Amino acid sequence: MTKTIKLSLVCASMYTSLFAGEVELKDVVVTGATKSEQSIQDVTSNVTLISSEELEEKHSLSVVEILSNISGINIVNSGGLGSTTSVQLRGMSNSRTLVLIDGVRYQDPSSTSGASLSHLMASDIERIEIIKGAQSGIWGADASAGVINIITKSAQKGTHLRANIEYGSFKTKKYGATASYKNDDLELKLSANRITSDSFSVQAPNGENVDNYEDDPYENTTINFNAKYNITNDAAIKLNVTSVDALKDYDSFGDPNDNTLRSDIKNLLYSASYFQKIDNHNLELKYENSKFERDEIGTVAMWGTEYVKVFNGEIQNIELSDNYKYMKDSFLLFGLGASSDDVDYIMTDNSKTQKENKNNYIYLTNSNKFESLILSQSIRYDRYNNFDNKATGKLGLKYNFKKDVYLSSNFGTGYNTPNIVQELNPWGMVNPDLNPENSKTFDISLGYKGLELTYFYQKIKDLIEWYDPDGWGGNPAIYKNLDGESTFKGLELAYKQNLGENLIFNSNATYLNAKNKDGQRLIRRPKYTANASLDYYPYESLHLGLYANYVGERYDQANEQGKQTGKYTLANFTAGYTLSKYLDFYLKVDNISDRYYQEADGYATAGRSYYCGLNAKY
Repeated sequence: MTKTIKLSLVCASMYTSLFAGEVELKDVVVTGATKSEQSIQDVTSNVTLISSEELEEKHSLSVVEILSNISGINIVNSGGLGSTTSVQLRGMSNSRTLVLIDGVRYQDPSSTSGASLSHLMASDIERIEIIKGAQSGIWGADASAGVINIITKSAQKGTHLRANIEYGSFKTKKYGATASYKNDDLELKLSANRITSDSFSVQAPNGENVDNYEDDPYENTTINFNAKYNITNDAAIKLNVTSVDALKDYDSFGDPNDNTLRSDIKNLLYSASYFQKIDNHNLELKYENSKFERDEIGTVAMWGTEYVKVFNGEIQNIELSDNYKYMKDSFLLFGLGASSDDVDYIMTDNSKTQKENKNNYIYLTNSNKFESLILSQSIRYDRYNNFDNKATGKLGLKYNFKKDVYLSSNFGTGYNTPNIVQELNPWGMVNPDLNPENSKTFDISLGYKGLELTYFYQKIKDLIEWYDPDGWGGNPAIYKNLDGESTFKGLELAYKQNLGENLIFNSNATYLNAKNKDGQRLIRRPKYTANASLDYYPYESLHLGLYANYVGERYDQANEQGKQTGKYTLANFTAGYTLSKYLDFYLKVDNISDRYYQEADGYATAGRSYYCGLNAKY
């Protein structure tokens, strides 16, 4: 088996969390499931891993594109690259999914959607971990649906340089460079990536050709810096910085030819940590800061109503933790910390509104491995200044019957506090009585060779949703708690098979039943989604990939009302050729059949698109 084939098997194994070929899963490490490095075999949580090789072979522009291939995830994009995007994990919107970049929270408290995933480019990423089900017992209130943990590339031994360039449809240009250095004491890595695109109109009436309307350009510059210094063999300091600077044109409601509005986004995330090993104790003191600034250029008062023109959000967190290994395959993780969310926004009349939420927390996680049986328990207590204090937890077990057969199950509780902007609601009525969501989640998975079947169930009390009785955004639009309990349940099926030495087949399908207390389907949640891929390696230097995504029946309003925006299949193609050990060439065709579709009624999507690029490394 060639080196290229072995590499692809690693990608396939990581992508589906299943066993494949010669891959040893004990060497595959995850960190987001317990805040500790663990072999994926020893994690009870339902986890999907995406490797850097998977990202590079698909040549995706954004993280959202990659996530669209994962079971249990539904994407609702409102207008192309850089536009507002909802990433629903098992039917839960991304405001309930914690997104981390190198351990730092990418949750914008000034945005109702939480994490702005549409501005995360698929460059300089080592792996992405998707941990499904309530993780509040480990991570706190933002993780009631799960965690998406993005780890950027680290420096490799010696000096290395990488560069890439891509050009494609909509005059899209992508280029970037990475430089890294590592010796026994010091690690340094700096990467810069930029995308510019004329794109297409954010809005277009359903059924209309997007070419009939003006373009809404997008540009994004992302910089990552990582540094680590080993003071001694048992002590180190570490610094991570991520900067995202983006500009996106968009349209006012009902006007696809509006060229006056744009969002100027500046996000800065950084963390500084100190590690100290003392006997079996691994101590870490960490400070994290996430700053979000969004300037809505062109926003003016209309019809006597003032609108927000500048949003500012900031999260600060300081935490002390101790990972104590008290047996060969067992550890106890203890941590305590304090965090704050701060939001201020400026209206078109220059009035300013500000609010801060604070909480102190303590958590404890225990993990044990007894030959084939793995047990994990987590409990966390959060003390809030503006909400009721809350204890959350999680229990998990996994039993490996043999190398390629296992059974795992998890039960967890979740707590999702209202986003500050949801409370203040500058677009409608303030709701001072908005309550946190309380949830319970359960899943059970059976894995057999290349097949994995998962049943999941989540029950949420006081689900927070946008309520607009006018149907177009006027007063008294409000964020409110839905009465009673909403339920999210379904099945996920994943299957992977090597069809001979040179061909790999991957597939997954999801059935989702997301309803409110009255049994009415929630907005924009499809019942069925499915993904399939074929990766073919006719010889060592060539890779051909065919990828298909199916979205079933989906409605643009709750209770199966409004426009039907599902029932379509998209297919993409990639071809990569290794010119030399230093240079790769690739070609990509998205939406091969030029399928017309919309993920949200009235918001445009791309037709058939072509891209080609070069990757160089030294």
